[in-house]
Amino acid sequence: MAQVQRMSRLMIKTLRDDPADAETASHKLLVRAGYVRRTSAGIWTWLPLGKKVLENVSRVVREEMDAIGGQEVLLPALLPKEPYEASNRWEEYGDLLFRLKDRKGADYLLGPTHEEIFTLTVKDQCTSYKDLPVMLYQIQTKYRDEARPRSGVLRGREFQMKDSYSFDTTDEGLAKSYALHREAYQKIFARLGLDYRIVSAVSGAMGGSASEEFLAPAAAGEDTFVDCPQCDYAANTEAVTVKVDPVDASGVGEIEELDTPDTPTIESLAEFLNVPASATLKNLLVKVDGEIVAVGVPGNREVDLGKLGEALAPAVVEVVTAEDFTGREDLVRGYIGPQGLAGKSFKYIADPRVAPGTSWITGANKDGKHARNVVAGRDFEVDDYLDVVVVEPGDPCPKCGAGLVIDRAIEIGHIFQLGRKYADAFELDVLGQNGKPVRVTMGSYGIGVSRAVAALAEQTHDESGLCWPREVAPADVHVVAAGKAKQTELALEVGDKLGAAGLRVLVDDRAGVSPGVKFTDAELIGVPHIVVAGRRAAEGVVEVKDRRTGEREEMTVEEAVARLSA
Repeated sequence: MAQVQRMSRLMIKTLRDDPADAETASHKLLVRAGYVRRTSAGIWTWLPLGKKVLENVSRVVREEMDAIGGQEVLLPALLPKEPYEASNRWEEYGDLLFRLKDRKGADYLLGPTHEEIFTLTVKDQCTSYKDLPVMLYQIQTKYRDEARPRSGVLRGREFQMKDSYSFDTTDEGLAKSYALHREAYQKIFARLGLDYRIVSAVSGAMGGSASEEFLAPAAAGEDTFVDCPQCDYAANTEAVTVKVDPVDASGVGEIEELDTPDTPTIESLAEFLNVPASATLKNLLVKVDGEIVAVGVPGNREVDLGKLGEALAPAVVEVVTAEDFTGREDLVRGYIGPQGLAGKSFKYIADPRVAPGTSWITGANKDGKHARNVVAGRDFEVDDYLDVVVVEPGDPCPKCGAGLVIDRAIEIGHIFQLGRKYADAFELDVLGQNGKPVRVTMGSYGIGVSRAVAALAEQTHDESGLCWPREVAPADVHVVAAGKAKQTELALEVGDKLGAAGLRVLVDDRAGVSPGVKFTDAELIGVPHIVVAGRRAAEGVVEVKDRRTGEREEMTVEEAVARLSA
């Protein structure tokens, strides 16, 4: 059956100029090429061509999910408050949740993710070990009240997502379900034509233990990840770990107090003493659920508040303000040191680089004074070691020790071994082989469907416009009639023959539109092949162009149909 779309009948309006608020290539090009239009901040309308691309991505996801035994369902987007209270995520999600009340005053939310509802669904449907394992998935609209939606469909308040969940009776079963999803994701992203990396990650608000992200390297990415040039190690920067062995401090002298007037910052202290910042110990005060906690890191490093927040979740982490020092004579602003205060005035958390035996210059807890030879484990104790510094290029690879490289990427998928967090919250048990209840263990697996569209646009565009891989393109061939009646007639003939051969065809038969505009639009829209019915139309000869490589060749209509349908 012919699959031919005439542009004279297609609702499309291309733009010559970039939208004023667009910063990323995908935002600019998806709008200019007529794929999407902004409805309001973070909310987008998918126009006919954009919907085709979105559905093609969904089709690939469905096919690979079905291939591993996934069963598709569709859960509501409007959800009651109670399940999210039971899992504590009603509070943990904070301002990201869209909350609303019905006319009776009952609380609801628009689903950001569906672990709770999937768990309750399986609890209702599965009662015996014989009913498991099961893998369920849906492709559905999700909602998150982003404070600053940006980058077009890359970070919206409403977005399309595939979320799937596995349910097993054993940890070994969970590991198998996780491996099946991991392999399916590799096939999905390969078919979509995405360049991607699999990296170690943190679980965040999802909970659980094992966690990996699928990242598409792109300058517009909001995630940063590290890659090791010497081995296969890769991780989100929030998941990078470092291990430092204890140091022999037997040769370090006693603490020496130093007069260091007007040196409340690491920079001023290092300059005053003529020492590298790495020789100093920075002590950042934060509030964790309202209680003051000190975080110790080498003076030449910065605390990654995101990593700190993830490590201490669900507790709320805030940086202290000047008001927090009021009435605290033990806390001398700008001159704080852990000696004598750690474990008393505050809990002390340190980066692993502050290993036992390491010696530091740090605050002496007196105005205008610092202390030298302050040794970790001798002069102060660390309550908890956490990897909390901002990762820098050249930091050692945790696996082989080589210097790490940092790059930016778009998160396109995330897989988690959730374990029994949600099963415990909802008492999800099935009857085991021995007749006793068995607590179910879960996995959670997400793919950003609409985000994958933007990631493809970011990775595959060129200076002329979009350049879709065939698997997701809105058409296989874009036929352009270069003006006159004979050329339009031939373009429609070619379109019909290509459609009859099973190809999806877009024919630009618009009257009153110049050939130059048509050629520009064909490049902008980005279909894999462009066929031009031009100056040799009367001879039945067309030009075939590969959109990605730019290669052109003239051939007869029959040759073109045979070539493109092969």
